[in-house]
Amino acid sequence: PMKLRDAPSACPSLWRCLPCPPAELRLDLVLSSGQSFRWWESSPGAWTGVLGGRVWTLRQDRDRLWYTVYGEEDAHKEEERDGCPAKAAKLDGAETDRILRDYFQLDVGLSALYREWEAADPLFRKVAEDFPGVRVLRQDPVECLFSFICTSNNHISRITAMIERLCQAFGRRLCCIDARPFHAFPSLSALTGADAEARLRALGFGYRAKFVSGSARAIAGGLGAEGLRQLRTAAYAEARKVLCALPGVGAKVADCVCLLSLDKAEAVPVDTHVWHIARQRYGVAVGGKSLTPRAYQEIGDFFRGLWGPRAGWAQAVLFCADLHKGQEPASSRDQAWKSR
Repeated sequence: PMKLRDAPSACPSLWRCLPCPPAELRLDLVLSSGQSFRWWESSPGAWTGVLGGRVWTLRQDRDRLWYTVYGEEDAHKEEERDGCPAKAAKLDGAETDRILRDYFQLDVGLSALYREWEAADPLFRKVAEDFPGVRVLRQDPVECLFSFICTSNNHISRITAMIERLCQAFGRRLCCIDARPFHAFPSLSALTGADAEARLRALGFGYRAKFVSGSARAIAGGLGAEGLRQLRTAAYAEARKVLCALPGVGAKVADCVCLLSLDKAEAVPVDTHVWHIARQRYGVAVGGKSLTPRAYQEIGDFFRGLWGPRAGWAQAVLFCADLHKGQEPASSRDQAWKSR
């Protein structure tokens, strides 16, 4: 079993574990494949990131998922000078278990889904063997929306750096581990300030700065963060429509948000890469030489027909496989993701 010394050199709470075989979750695949941009491999096999306003380190050991949570730091300046400490979290163990089970949607049996998709699709079967345990995260809708607004014409390492700058500039500081500061994702109100767009431009967000601040204002003046979360209970088409009305949100970003934070497992994000796969590998006959709204819908419908009600989950497996194929160096993988 894991020792406390395996953790980053801060003051974590004790390690806990959940039963979780690799066929149900592979941290290395899920946390590096562009679903979330807030995790980094802090030491071999250990992933540190921010979830629910807390800093976590996760790792796997045979059939268990181990984790520890860091608390918010003391604000005393002299303690900060002594190495930027983090004090132990006071979250109840049952609650931290619940947060992780919810985030990784561990109540959804993945192995059984893989078997269904393999039976329905020989191409899926060929790929899935090498990429077990790829599941869809259930993220906070505000974080997911603003993260994916930043993904347009971008690649994973650059998106990750942008999100980090966003959190440092607008988010609450949580703690510091091994001299690295961690911040919560910004609240909606933090992104609605009159100077938000200018500050985002200064942080290198380019044209996306207008979309981030515009969407923040649109949500704050309309649905609110809670209304956005309530889209989890709305029909997929309705949730998608609401999202597409926001600045900088097209069909693909809306589908990413629907799939990764709003419980719409049937949402299949389609980009030019998926469009080519649908045409070339699956022989989907869609008219035109570009990804029109009609072609987008037809491709999504095709995959929903092939893979069933969790089609977005199946697509996440193929996406991950595509990203990691041949284990190319990160720069090539980034380029492959950007071409999507």
